[in-house]
Amino acid sequence: MTSPTPADETTYADRTFRSPAGVAGGALLLLLVCLIGGDAIVRGDGRTPWMALAGMLFAVPLVVAFTLRPVVAANALRVRIRNPFRTITLPWSDVADVRAGYSSELLTHDGRKYQLWSVPVSLRQRKKAARQQSRQAMDDPYRRTSTTADVRDTKARTAVADQAVADLRELSERAGDKPVANAPTASVRWAYEIIAPAVVGLVLLVVLGAIG
Repeated sequence: MTSPTPADETTYADRTFRSPAGVAGGALLLLLVCLIGGDAIVRGDGRTPWMALAGMLFAVPLVVAFTLRPVVAANALRVRIRNPFRTITLPWSDVADVRAGYSSELLTHDGRKYQLWSVPVSLRQRKKAARQQSRQAMDDPYRRTSTTADVRDTKARTAVADQAVADLRELSERAGDKPVANAPTASVRWAYEIIAPAVVGLVLLVVLGAIG
């Protein structure tokens, strides 16, 4: 007989926010880099294989950092922001606001600001959502419910980034400003697993270029 799932695992389950387009683009870029670099390593002569190896060592971590790595994970206790080169963990009691202007941002009570790389703002998508809202208002100015669509369904007519920010803001407001006993403390961790190989690859490229 299996034991029931502890309450904490369901109550504090993470909601994740990331860019599907960024992940898809990153996967394609990695494939392209590996194909070109691998071909140069296998078929190249002289310093070409070493240059290709150094270039891959420099490029692959950066592609991963800016496309596959960014994600925001939030639950009832805290929000974790994984940006290209660092991971920020904050309890909701430290968060003052989450907003989306030309970029998505999280602000803390002490004035710090963190960009949400995994929630990119698309002005084109925002304009499209605004046009859809305008058309819906003109089709049903008295906000009557249609048999084919609910004109009050704002989620269907909101840009993805704005909806993600609204969801994060809702989590923040639900948690409130009071510290929680079992909430994690604020922390910032640099992604040395990304930074170190990229720096090594850059140094190798500079050295190989200088002695060539």
